[in-house]
Amino acid sequence: MAKEQFERSKPHVNVGTIGHVDHGKTTLTAALTRVCAEVWGGSAVAFDGIDNAPEERERGITIATSHV
Repeated sequence: MAKEQFERSKPHVNVGTIGHVDHGKTTLTAALTRVCAEVWGGSAVAFDGIDNAPEERERGITIATSHV
């Protein structure tokens, strides 16, 4: 299967957040995706859509990385 060519017609931004538990990393990420979606289009990721694993949802924390 041939690899698709990367389309460079839209801007890309990589942002990493590192912080202590309950310091607002997930909230900040949800807010950033909402503002970016409103300004440049695309889709926002809700707060509860960032924590994917069942254990993360159960404990209310993000354990692994997420790509939004």
